[in-house]
Amino acid sequence: MTLDTERIPLLPAIQAYFGYGVMMLLGIIRDLFSRIFKPSRKPEDGYAPMVEDFTDFFARRMYRRIEDGFNRPVYSAAGSWIDVMERDAKCKPTGKLIHCLNLGSYNYLGFGDPDSPCRPSVFASVDQYSAATGSFRGALGTTSVHVELEKAVARFVGKEAAMVFGMGFGTNATAIPALIGKGGLILSDANNHASIVAGARSSGARIKAFKHNNVKHLEKCIRSAIVNGQDRTHRPYTKILIICEGIYSMEGEMCPLKEIVAVKKKYGCYLFVDEAHSIGAIGPHGRGICDEKGVDPTDVDVLMGTFTKSFGSVGGYIAGSKELVAYMQTVCASYRYSPNLSPPSAQQVLSAMRIIMGEDGTDLGQRKLRALRENSDYVRNRLKKMGVNVLGESGSPVCPVLFYLPGLTSAFGRLTLERGIAFVIVGFPATPLLLSRTRICLSAAHTKEDLAAAMDTFEELSKVLGFDYKNRLLTRYI
Repeated sequence: MTLDTERIPLLPAIQAYFGYGVMMLLGIIRDLFSRIFKPSRKPEDGYAPMVEDFTDFFARRMYRRIEDGFNRPVYSAAGSWIDVMERDAKCKPTGKLIHCLNLGSYNYLGFGDPDSPCRPSVFASVDQYSAATGSFRGALGTTSVHVELEKAVARFVGKEAAMVFGMGFGTNATAIPALIGKGGLILSDANNHASIVAGARSSGARIKAFKHNNVKHLEKCIRSAIVNGQDRTHRPYTKILIICEGIYSMEGEMCPLKEIVAVKKKYGCYLFVDEAHSIGAIGPHGRGICDEKGVDPTDVDVLMGTFTKSFGSVGGYIAGSKELVAYMQTVCASYRYSPNLSPPSAQQVLSAMRIIMGEDGTDLGQRKLRALRENSDYVRNRLKKMGVNVLGESGSPVCPVLFYLPGLTSAFGRLTLERGIAFVIVGFPATPLLLSRTRICLSAAHTKEDLAAAMDTFEELSKVLGFDYKNRLLTRYI
């Protein structure tokens, strides 16, 4: 992790623990009275509770107090500007729509905008292929668009072959169990996405988390696994699969891919890289973390990515050798049994990818990539000058800013919405207890004027709410 996530300001840490303590105490007292006056909350005899005790308690007594800051209904396309439905403190719609600058979507290149250059070809595909195939790939779910898309994906990421899935989360959740099973070892970055966690747990393989972006700890885990073997039998693992991400969505950090590849080669492991947030968003040619870090794609055994971010569509892909893809098409459950990516969605990705590669005969793709990089660097530099604790690195379109105090998330969300800016706020349990944050996501569709106005508002609120920690003389870290 970066220094700012390891070192937490002392005063906000004390305030956060105290606040959680008071809220839990009040919640316990209220639950005690509820059991006395509303005994119907108890499950019927012979039935177990439907939800876990703490999950139910946290949702009722803590989360719902600030719920109006989350899950806000959007009443327009998720472009650079959106219309958001206002809700009151009890999460009831007020009927008022607020026109907001969208700094929360993963629409990195602006292909999800209503005036997207992909629009004509997508509408034409609806006329030709209909809105959906209503079938899985092995029956009637494959059209010429899907075949072209898989060839384009393989060409784009520098692999021999690729296969597409109808759901981004499902790509990891079902592809990982097809790659490794009982007797294998998965070494997963501690900050990997929930879809990777779900896939790893479903595989039956032994799972070991290594410290986030810590190559030395990764190598230590590999050496220990090779020396000691499996837990009970001490037999050698059938295979060791390293899984990391190109860009981590909650931190905005890129993985040290060159160093990980060197360790992988040294010990004969396999490497799986999730490029959900990096493909199409970073690198001189927009081809992801390998392009950004100068790594040969052939050194990564499995490249996974989604179409839900830079390409403005849905679904995901797995890319690798021809043998790997042919095997995956045979054994991967979602590929064989789930409905396929709809033809219009596939056409959206295909058109966006061709624009990025310049195959449309224009330089629009390169202009979008430059605009995204410039916007990301501009916002990150402004945030650093404000004195807030911003995570990530140059070039990353994800810029998280740490609040630490959970109460600041709701206050920040409400105040920014009043000022016509839509930020994403994130807190426990999606983040560790003391690492509540806002996550700014940039797009090539944002103008410099809009971003400058948004950063002026951000700077004003950082002083009002007091999360410009680096400018405060009394800030001490733990």
